[in-house]
Formats: sequence, structure tokens, C-alpha cells
Amino acid sequence: MKTNRFFLSILIILTFIGQINAQKMETTENKGYKIGDIATDFKLKNVDNKMLSLSDYKDAKGYIVIFTCNHCPFAKAYEDRIIALNNKYSAKGYPVIAINPNNPKLIPSDSFEAMQVRAKEKGFTFPYLFDDGQKIYPQYGATKTPHVFILQKEKGKNIVRYIGAIDDNYANANDVSHKYVETAVDELLAGKAIAQTTTLAIGCGIKAE
Repeated sequence: MKTNRFFLSILIILTFIGQINAQKMETTENKGYKIGDIATDFKLKNVDNKMLSLSDYKDAKGYIVIFTCNHCPFAKAYEDRIIALNNKYSAKGYPVIAINPNNPKLIPSDSFEAMQVRAKEKGFTFPYLFDDGQKIYPQYGATKTPHVFILQKEKGKNIVRYIGAIDDNYANANDVSHKYVETAVDELLAGKAIAQTTTLAIGCGIKAE
């Protein structure tokens, strides 16, 4: 009888902990932008030492905003694919805007100076911005690197149309089955609604203060 009561108590405790964790996850997921929200503009320093805003892209139809960084192996695995996205869609009105959200005090390899080195090494064709003070990524609700937010310009406002991963295989670009970002942007360019508006971002957790 005592043994049964002990296991019952353990079960109740584990159930309670599970409910708390679920509530925490739900709270985290509820932060930041949702599909259809209006994303505010920002002004962040690019690796060329110039300040950049979304509004600087006068002819853009929208933006592929990607939170990424230097040190994360997931982010590194996607660098060439991010370059390819910008090369394919920038001229079509959807440039890539990359933002490093990490705190360099915690991750020195994600410092602004290190960003400049990495951008030059990889030949980034897109802006690579530093979220100084980590003020922008919480607004978006980014939690991973990489984490993508596709914005569509509509009547002067930036509407969130897609949130999630770049594709379904971070390990090998040749084994990708679903190119989420490419499909979403192609649908927007064709004047269609995005069929899959959210996916699960896979990557390193953002390092905050």
C-alpha cells in the first residue's frame, strides 16, 4: 500500500511539473509576432558600419528577415543557402536581412567585429545587422538561430506572412524535401496566400543577458 502511494505521489508530481513546463512553453511561444501582425521597422548597424532600416529598401515588396549568428553550427550550415536566397529573391523584391541577436558578452565569437570577419569570409551578399542591446529579436519572438520571418509590404506596413525554418534539412542541402522559405516567397510573388505559414525553427537558442 505504501509503495502504491509513493508511486502515485511521484506520478502527481511529474504531471504537475509537465503542466508547468507546458505553460512555460505556451507563454514563450505566445511572445512576439504572429502571422498577420504588423512588424515595426528597426535601425541597426550593418557590418559596413552603416545604420540600416527596412524603410531604406524603397522598392522592396517584402523582406526575408533571418535571425542568425556566427558560432551556431545550424547557422553555419545554412549560410550558403541564405546567400542563395538573397541572390534569388533580392532582385524580385524580397531581400534577405540577416540579424545577429546574440549577446557578445556571452558568446565572444558573435561580436560585431567577428560578424564583419565572417561576412567577408563568406562573401555575404546581404546586410548582416547587429541587434545591439537585444531589443529587436524579442519583438519578433525569435528563439533560434536561424529563425526566419517573411514580411510583405502592404500599404506601407510590413505584414508577417511566414515564421519558421528555411527548409526541412539543416544537415544536408542536397537532401531537402521542402524549401519552406522559397515556396512561401514564390507564393507571395504569384499573388497567392502562403499554404504553410509556420514551421518549427531548428537551431541554437538565442543567448540573452
